[in-house]
Amino acid sequence: MKKNKFSFWLLVWGLGIAGQICWNMENQWFNTFVYAKIAKDPTIISWMVGISAAATTISTFLFGCVSDRIGKRKILVAVGYILWGIFTIGFGMTEFLTKGDAGKTSAVLMATGVAVVSADAIMSFFGSMGNDIGFTAWINDHMNDNNRGQLGAAIATQPVIGTIVGTVVGGMLVGAEDNYLRLFLVMGGAVILFGVISLLFMKDSEALKPNKNESFGKQFFSILNFKNYIKLKELAWVNLSLAVYFIAFNMYFAHIGNYMIYYLGFTADMMGFIEGGALILAMLSTIPVTKALNNKKEPIVSFLSVIINSLGVAVLGIFVRPNNVNTESIINPVLLIGIFLLGVGYVLFLQAITVWSKQLYPEDARGQFEGIRILFFVLIPMIIAPLLANPIIKRSGEFVDENGFTEYLPTHTLLIAGAVLVLLTILPLIPATKHHRERTSK
Repeated sequence: MKKNKFSFWLLVWGLGIAGQICWNMENQWFNTFVYAKIAKDPTIISWMVGISAAATTISTFLFGCVSDRIGKRKILVAVGYILWGIFTIGFGMTEFLTKGDAGKTSAVLMATGVAVVSADAIMSFFGSMGNDIGFTAWINDHMNDNNRGQLGAAIATQPVIGTIVGTVVGGMLVGAEDNYLRLFLVMGGAVILFGVISLLFMKDSEALKPNKNESFGKQFFSILNFKNYIKLKELAWVNLSLAVYFIAFNMYFAHIGNYMIYYLGFTADMMGFIEGGALILAMLSTIPVTKALNNKKEPIVSFLSVIINSLGVAVLGIFVRPNNVNTESIINPVLLIGIFLLGVGYVLFLQAITVWSKQLYPEDARGQFEGIRILFFVLIPMIIAPLLANPIIKRSGEFVDENGFTEYLPTHTLLIAGAVLVLLTILPLIPATKHHRERTSK
């Protein structure tokens, strides 16, 4: 029993953190890789974001249906993680397509851009198969009243750990010589390793059974039946809350690094120390909240986390300016307080909303409903957030450098807008809470 419990938590944390580090690498280092090795062209990055989000969503719906029909998660995790790692390394190999600066003709750059976008999409496709569907559905299969809070805390803190480790270790691997291939080899290799470990030690839940609802086509498209989904009113409102929150989150947090480096004036390593330290402290907030989630207090934690997150972003937007920070020191109290509150709100919201939504999934379609979650968690926010952020940055952060080139930097204005937008999450949380009370009071 103790051995099985140890193996379970080893897989929870090992697969979870490896996956989050790899997602962080895609979000943080792929963009800098394109600028360093391919071309300083934001168009490539825009296509990467859009296509990879679509690939992720398609993968979750497809493999969610497959997983439910065959009644297995383990094979999706193992195969997904191994292929995820292989194509991560393959993405890094695209730097050789340009053959140095002399090979960067228009035709070569176009072909390389297509290769980069394709490699990222394929990587995201299998990453979603292994992590978003296989791993998260496996977690959901094993979630019960005794471990709900602990699993929620693990799922919530893993993205933060992935951000911290991915930022610090990733920077060390890339180094001053821009050795991105070393980064992709190490990170891709780690994901492959955990794919092999899952193949050897992972066990599917005994309660998980195959669920074949007529033909594959009918079962696959049944998840797109909007009328049936709306009948699950509490889940629909919870997912809408997830979407609104992460539209706001992606609007400001995607630019927080550039805000600290290019607007406030910190170096990249100093930014990493400040952000990493504040987020490490923020992770501690999951410990006292675990008991509340085990006692079905998800709505209270969700409301509280939204307010804390908005307050943290507002502190940065209202009180922090380039002329009142010390870029040579980590000790910047107001900046640290803002990032700490931002991190606490983010960690607690992800912890609460994850636990809340997972217990609402129909038992015979948990894999497919992970696909719906990705729709609200990834696709919708990643499409809408740039549409909101880009005009704000261009209107409030336009600068002309010493060479006469126009630059667009994220400033405090973006953060103030983000603080306001985060509060809109409260609107769908209100009806979600109403349905939660009706369900838990029975």
